[in-house]
Amino acid sequence: MRRDKFEAFVQQALLTIPARFRKRMRNLAIIVEDEPDARLLDDMEVPEGETLLGVYRGVPLTERTWDYGNRLPDQIALFQGPLERASEDEDDLVTAIGETLIHEVGHYFGLSEEELEAIEDQDWRERTGEVEEEDDDDGE
Repeated sequence: MRRDKFEAFVQQALLTIPARFRKRMRNLAIIVEDEPDARLLDDMEVPEGETLLGVYRGVPLTERTWDYGNRLPDQIALFQGPLERASEDEDDLVTAIGETLIHEVGHYFGLSEEELEAIEDQDWRERTGEVEEEDDDDGE
């Protein structure tokens, strides 16, 4: 897919991020790269045969001190090749881009990988209608 078409999908997916979060995103560049490089995969301890769809590069808001400023923008890099390969069609691609963006924006706001996974699991259960059964502790 041509880069300009992919970037249009990125713009479309950006609108899926709730406005209350988009309004708080400052000095943050969203860029598109072809593929994650081998060094990044190694640094992120990505297992052989797996890849990254995106990555946040910067200092999360929760870790910034009073003197943080006059810096180049933080970045969210989206990797076009892996996102395209993970998607069945263009609608699926926009969804994959949106999910990746939301995940990386979570890191920008200071959420850990574990916190993001819990949020994504909860969102998945809500979207699919799955409800975890609660333990019945009355011995029956």
